[in-house]
Amino acid sequence: METPHIDHLTSQDYEHVYEPAEDSFLLLDALEADLEFIENDLKPLVCLEIGPGSGIVITAIAKRLPHSLCMACDINPYACRVTKRTCTRNDTHVECVQGNLTDAFKSNTIDLLIFNPPYVVTADHEIELPDKFGQCTSDNLVHSWAGGEHGRRIIDILLPQLNDVLSPKGVFYLLLLRENKPDEIIEQLTLFGFQSKKFMERRIPGEYLYILKVQRSNS
Repeated sequence: METPHIDHLTSQDYEHVYEPAEDSFLLLDALEADLEFIENDLKPLVCLEIGPGSGIVITAIAKRLPHSLCMACDINPYACRVTKRTCTRNDTHVECVQGNLTDAFKSNTIDLLIFNPPYVVTADHEIELPDKFGQCTSDNLVHSWAGGEHGRRIIDILLPQLNDVLSPKGVFYLLLLRENKPDEIIEQLTLFGFQSKKFMERRIPGEYLYILKVQRSNS
């Protein structure tokens, strides 16, 4: 899978959106490693990345799956604009929606869901959202990485929604930090009717990361 060009992005852009880093490239590597399944078995009609930031991951998917409807949703309007620019730079198209998680999408329509969440363990007060995200600045860019207690405040909001979000054949790729307690998340997903596994993992400086692959238990 081709890694998208990001030479159009500037240091000013990275004051407003999360700069692609080791976690971004681990997610790209996991999707590339599972391309045979995605292309030949899943054959997604609708793909969605939550929190695309620079747009590097959903752009790579859109390039590889030109016949799929690829979408991105971010609460940060600047991230939506940057994602569109990344798509344009890489000669592909992604529909971008400003919104919270999957609130803007119809139930049971997403075949391929991708999320690199705010996963860093922080105090809860660091993730209190302002009334309006408005013009994202370095002051509120913390919301792109701060995850509250166990780094899971945002993750724990999304997990109970998966049954209403994913299509009957839908698959979810979720990036996690070891401190997010991935084994506990796998147990929770089982209770919600999903089977999940640690599809890929990688140690990077200061962190140990996992990619969970999540499907319905009857898949």
